[in-house]
Amino acid sequence: QVQLVESGGGSVSAGGSLALSCTASGDINRKDRPDHCMGWFRQAPGQERERIAAIGTAQTTYYADSVKGRITISQDSAGTTLYLQMDGLEPEDTAMYYCAANLHTCPYCRGGTCFSNYWGQGTQVTVAS
Repeated sequence: QVQLVESGGGSVSAGGSLALSCTASGDINRKDRPDHCMGWFRQAPGQERERIAAIGTAQTTYYADSVKGRITISQDSAGTTLYLQMDGLEPEDTAMYYCAANLHTCPYCRGGTCFSNYWGQGTQVTVAS
């Protein structure tokens, strides 16, 4: 059993910055199964859920084209706390942001559906024009 707890959402003006955090606890941290991948997803009203960033083994990172260059994903040395630094925010970035964790492979989306072993409850990000 894994629990993901997110924090850092809020309202900012266009061009502003925001930092999100996600802490994972439970079996994801088992010493005999240390391999996992974590990521950030977002979903705006009327839109499909989208993977915007992920970080896997050897600190390999992945970014969606829509946010590449404006956000940075990172994690602590233990791989249990996930961060998302967002800069140059735009009104189009307004969405519910979700943290996800998956064993061995990264969470992914296909055909409008996203798949992961574990999900956080989401944190709202609102960017005013």
